[in-house]
Amino acid sequence: MKDKQDAFLKLYEPVHERFERFCRARVYNEMDFRDLMNDSLLVAYEKFDSLRSKEAFLSFLFSICVRVLGNYHQKKRENRIPEGNVHLEVPDRNANPQSHADIHYLYEALAQLSAEQRESIILFEISGFSIQEITIIQNASESAVKQRLKRGREKLMEILTYESALKTVQSHG
Repeated sequence: MKDKQDAFLKLYEPVHERFERFCRARVYNEMDFRDLMNDSLLVAYEKFDSLRSKEAFLSFLFSICVRVLGNYHQKKRENRIPEGNVHLEVPDRNANPQSHADIHYLYEALAQLSAEQRESIILFEISGFSIQEITIIQNASESAVKQRLKRGREKLMEILTYESALKTVQSHG
């Protein structure tokens, strides 16, 4: 038991920040990212023996996280209980106010994308996965992932450009 725990932590500690960033970005304004992390880590620990390659550990975590999130959305649909607009406030002690605002607007814009586009953008741009790794995590073809990235970037540009123009008009008005 102790050996399994040590082996798991040895693989997890170096990827903790990347995994946390993925979870934060993936569930922005939907649920607390810590719940997603905890649920995913619990499943990952339980299924740790099925990990075939230590190099694939982060992909293993992200795949589990995506499934946990899918289960969460399925249960939410089944319960049909509408959640209010709960805003996740994440204190970032290292960021200056401008970058904190930029991150906030980026996460708001990401939340407006489709789930597949949002996940692809987060995996590729924020978490640094290759397109081939994303095809495995999302169980999709390479062309589908590339299309999600292209359309997601275009939609982000449209959202962020519109919001920026709107703020400029409001500040001068």
